[in-house]
Amino acid sequence: MKVTKFILTGAAMLALGAMTATADDKKPAPIPDKMTTCPVSGDKLGEMGKPYVFEYKGHEVKLCCPDCKKDFDKDPAKYMKKIEAADKEAAKSAKN
Repeated sequence: MKVTKFILTGAAMLALGAMTATADDKKPAPIPDKMTTCPVSGDKLGEMGKPYVFEYKGHEVKLCCPDCKKDFDKDPAKYMKKIEAADKEAAKSAKN
C-alpha cells in the first residue's frame, strides 16, 4: 500500500512539474530595447562592459551598469518613456 501511494505521489508531482514548465514556455518574449545609450546615464551601451539587461512590464531594458538600476527603480516611467521613444524612432528609421 505504501509503495502504491509513493508511486501515485511521484506521478502527481511529475505531472504538476510538466504543467509548470509548459506555462513558462508560453510566456511571450519581452519587447526589445533598441536604445544604444543608457536611458539613465546617457552613456553608450557597451563602453563599461556588457550592458545590464532585465525585463520591466514586458519590455527589455538595457542599462550601462547595475548601479543605474537603482535610479531606474526610483522613476521607471521616466526612463520607459525614453526607451519607447527611441524604439519608435528606430522603427521609423528601419522603414526608410
